[in-house]
Amino acid sequence: MPSAILQHYTFIKKIPGGTWTVKNNQNKSMSVRSAPTTSLRLLQVNMAKFLKRKILHLIHCVAFIGTIALLINISGGVGRQQPDDLEAKENFSTWERYGFLLAAFLYVTRILTLLCLPMALFNFLGLVLFNAFPRQPPFKIYTRRQHVATPVICFRVVTKGDFPQLVRSNISTNLKICQEAGLEHFTFEVVTDKSVSLVTSKRVREVVVPDDYVTKSGALYKSRALQYCLEKEVNVLNDEDWIVHLDEETLLTIGCLKGIENFIYEGKYQFGQGVITYNNEKVVNLVLTLCDSIRVADDMGKVQFQLKVLHMPIMGWKGSYVVSNVGAEKDVSFDLGPRGSVAEDAYFGLLAASKGYSFGFIDGDMWEKSPFTFKDFLRQRKRWLQGLLLVVHSTEIPLRFRILLGCCVYATATAPLTTLNLFLQPCFPIQISRFVDLSGCFVGGVILYMNLYGTLRSYSIKDAGIAKVLLVTILGFAVQPIKFVLEVTAILWGLITPKNEFVVVDKNVHLSSVLSTSP
Repeated sequence: MPSAILQHYTFIKKIPGGTWTVKNNQNKSMSVRSAPTTSLRLLQVNMAKFLKRKILHLIHCVAFIGTIALLINISGGVGRQQPDDLEAKENFSTWERYGFLLAAFLYVTRILTLLCLPMALFNFLGLVLFNAFPRQPPFKIYTRRQHVATPVICFRVVTKGDFPQLVRSNISTNLKICQEAGLEHFTFEVVTDKSVSLVTSKRVREVVVPDDYVTKSGALYKSRALQYCLEKEVNVLNDEDWIVHLDEETLLTIGCLKGIENFIYEGKYQFGQGVITYNNEKVVNLVLTLCDSIRVADDMGKVQFQLKVLHMPIMGWKGSYVVSNVGAEKDVSFDLGPRGSVAEDAYFGLLAASKGYSFGFIDGDMWEKSPFTFKDFLRQRKRWLQGLLLVVHSTEIPLRFRILLGCCVYATATAPLTTLNLFLQPCFPIQISRFVDLSGCFVGGVILYMNLYGTLRSYSIKDAGIAKVLLVTILGFAVQPIKFVLEVTAILWGLITPKNEFVVVDKNVHLSSVLSTSP
């Protein structure tokens, strides 16, 4: 049996009196008289779970590749006759048949799909090369000397202070989760533009950013607040400590805390990130939560691949669930100027990569909420596009570090054009390279399957039941036209409006229902 399976599942220790202490992969202990028998039983159970995850991943890979192959077959991408086989015999000419303007438009919309190819390839590799149904990470075993030397983990929440009740409630919930997980060296720090009346203690600190505080480069919004925390007179952390950046609605889980501690103990990378899911607790807006399912697939695909293989967020990453070493964060800094203040997460990640820092992927999920209203969904997507456009046009980041992100951003910006191929391709066939045809089918198949997988990854059959999961999966496909309209509207809005705005989505809608439950 592979040692990689054995080392994370059981830990057995003999204690006086002839009994044994056995720990399972949830770090729960029990005393038994017959350690070998209990160990074998636990090992059999965990081996069965291991094989189940392997089988699920195999089914997932077959379904993923099958979806792409089906789309290629339906579109005739493989068997499409070349012009010299059939249409050339009829003197077929795209330019003569449709005229210059229409033919040029058809070619442009088809060729623009190639911008999506790097992003689709990263997502495909991430979802195929790594198990798509990971287990919750166990605590790894370290020596006592390493344990004593554990650095402080600071959970840093940045807020404008507009939703104080939400902040206070989530800090209280997250404190309980940390205590339940057995975390010892940790603090919470709320950085706000106006006080949220937080009850401070040894573990909780409120930092109010002064109105007159100005950074050297004129950083704005969240960047300004994050940079204020790094100032010598404000920062209370050592360079060996770690910061976990959270949004004001982010909830921790025991799984992510295990993953964060393991990531820090390994000491291989200066920055890391994991998966965020959006369907936890009471769902405020089911349609928008289903629209966000593809973001879960994106975390497991593109983000996981670039952080595990390339060790840099070359195609961007999120602004929450960012785990960073204090010394490295101070060196990179959030003093990014106005252009780096709208999508400060992507700007910071590329800047850190250009400075030679390395990134890793963290096991374990965090919980967040999707926007509650369609208006906020549009505002959120608009800000993302505008901020990323500023990032990819920044000359302060070397071109080689932003070129792939640029492909992603321009693929998004041109989505209103490229999606027209769904209607144009069957109605207006053109002579074009088979590579372009196959690439378009590959991209479409990846996006289609990511929506399916993201929904399945967000819901547990064990907890929700197979009937609910199937129903939600069907609804996930049903809302795709709505998502398409929302995304295109946000893109057009983002392209025609100023790109220096930072809008925070409203958390007050149905706030009571959000605060009424805990993980």
